[in-house]
Amino acid sequence: MKITGTTRVLGIFGYPVAHTLSPAMHNAALEALGIEACYLPFEVASADLPGAIEGIRSLGLLGVNLTIPHKEAALPLMDALSEEAARVGAVNTVEVRENKLVGHNTDGLGFVRFLREDQGLSLDGRRVLALGAGGAGRAISFACAGEHATQIVIANRSKERGERLAADLRRAYPKIRISVAPLTPEALDGVFRSGIDLIVQTTPMGMRPEDPAPIPPELIEPHHVVCDIVYLPEETPLLQAARLRGASLVGGLGMLLHQGALAFELWTGRPAPLPVMREALQNELARRKG
Repeated sequence: MKITGTTRVLGIFGYPVAHTLSPAMHNAALEALGIEACYLPFEVASADLPGAIEGIRSLGLLGVNLTIPHKEAALPLMDALSEEAARVGAVNTVEVRENKLVGHNTDGLGFVRFLREDQGLSLDGRRVLALGAGGAGRAISFACAGEHATQIVIANRSKERGERLAADLRRAYPKIRISVAPLTPEALDGVFRSGIDLIVQTTPMGMRPEDPAPIPPELIEPHHVVCDIVYLPEETPLLQAARLRGASLVGGLGMLLHQGALAFELWTGRPAPLPVMREALQNELARRKG
């Protein structure tokens, strides 16, 4: 990629951010379409987020993605919000439109598209256990509700945060059964006894080698579909446990691809070259595995 005085800049703000695969897929897409821009990772601590957000405008960036821990904190820093971002209460994509920062959320739709188009899975009628109530957890829980899941159980370490998400979901989807459970073996045992079809892990747990599975492995059964949005490592402790228990496994790379494609289209106004982006992700993952 040749950098010139007219090259535009896209990026991702996160802390940590060194693990991200987003630059590989976005730079491949930009090159494939002949767009003179590059996509860079920016490590931004929480205390520095307001300055970094303002820097999008002052430095003339084309747009950015936001990842942990910034998705909810960025909400009040936007000039405007898309309907989805406002409803979910989290921003993962910032578009610069006429020098205004517009916050979007592509996580939920990216998750749904991945399940439907790549996995052939429908959320209609599913009983969902969502692990986590942060930015990604909020987006995915709202997406499951919007796709007609019949029940959503939010399991989160912070009861207050879980209850806040549950209250927001009940207001938007009063006909869906919404409940909150602590992340304890005893509470989860009761949740599984009541019936669960789909388990979605939306937290960073699993990124570190020492992380345990977030739920007791013995609760997983062969009829369960187990999704983990963590994509490095490819097989997290949760997915390892699910494989050993005979359940269906869904890794996080596909959601990364589809939410990234939606963000790319917001920034460029061009259809995202999905095959190019998918190949770039797979190649980068293979390179890191050595």
